[in-house]
Amino acid sequence: MTEADPIDEISDIEDRIERLAEIAERCRKYILASKIAIGGGAVLLLVTILGLFGFGQTAALGSIALVLGGIVSLGSNVSTLRQTDEAISAAEARRAALIGSIDLRVVADAPLKLV
Repeated sequence: MTEADPIDEISDIEDRIERLAEIAERCRKYILASKIAIGGGAVLLLVTILGLFGFGQTAALGSIALVLGGIVSLGSNVSTLRQTDEAISAAEARRAALIGSIDLRVVADAPLKLV
């Protein structure tokens, strides 16, 4: 292997880590939105059941759909986030192994130059 091969692979791994980090951040946003949808749907269902604002059956069905949709979205995004975090960890471990395999020169060993 030449010196450029691990460096190119490290660069590719860093690009992959950045893409995975963007996916993880998007999942976190969807998880927050799912939790809001579950809470909002539960509150709307409670208000509908108590008859506080005179909402009808359509609001009750809509609130149930909101809660169920939020639960499905939450579960899906939590599992995707876990998989993405595992992939990031694996990529970081591979990157660390590649960096460790490169014969790096310590900067302190270089001769000092006066300007």
